[in-house]
Amino acid sequence: MAATRNPAAVTRTAVDPTAANPAVAANSAEAPPTAAEAVAAESAAPEPAAVDAGRGTAPYPVVPSPRLEPMVELEWAGAIEQPFGITDASRPADLRVAWLHRAPEDEVLALYRAACAVSGPVPSPWWLRAVAAGTLASRADGFRVEDRIDRLLATRPGWEYVPWAADGESGYWEFMPSERGRQGHRIPTTILNTDRHPGWIDVLPAHSGTTPAPIPVAGLAGLRARLGEFEAVR
Repeated sequence: MAATRNPAAVTRTAVDPTAANPAVAANSAEAPPTAAEAVAAESAAPEPAAVDAGRGTAPYPVVPSPRLEPMVELEWAGAIEQPFGITDASRPADLRVAWLHRAPEDEVLALYRAACAVSGPVPSPWWLRAVAAGTLASRADGFRVEDRIDRLLATRPGWEYVPWAADGESGYWEFMPSERGRQGHRIPTTILNTDRHPGWIDVLPAHSGTTPAPIPVAGLAGLRARLGEFEAVR
């Protein structure tokens, strides 16, 4: 009977090709990675470089696609934008047609704070800055301050409401007799609202050169008491 061959024995006694070929031995020094090791190595590999289809080279790295995030600055610009032709307004209430005047107050405050967090101070009306700082109770209170000033000045000759203030700001009032009058001032006496102090009213005296420091006024009562003084400059 022929002897049965033992495959294991054959395997053990097979010729080792690396023994006769040192180059093969060097290439075979490391065992091939297991499947788990191959997966781990692939996940740890860096992002591939972009390949030049013509030459098969990788001259520049892959640039990841930008994430699309809300542009809060553009949202705020839209929030304060006024309709075309609003410069014909003759009183503060006529200017209150932008989103920040009509939207829910908490939404206005949230967008304002987000815009400031991204780019620092942004164009905004005095009352919004005051509400955000906690020194004015509400937007409605700011509107009330503006309307009371307007009603007071409407009874006095020479005062005109100017609606074209800086972006986001409320309008202001000018005393026209103080412009190019006896004293020759080029810029008339101006009343404007402010968040600098809790009286909410500043007066810029008539002038021709450098803008003078604003005069703080203690609210509507203080303005009424000092109007004669301000109107005396002509």
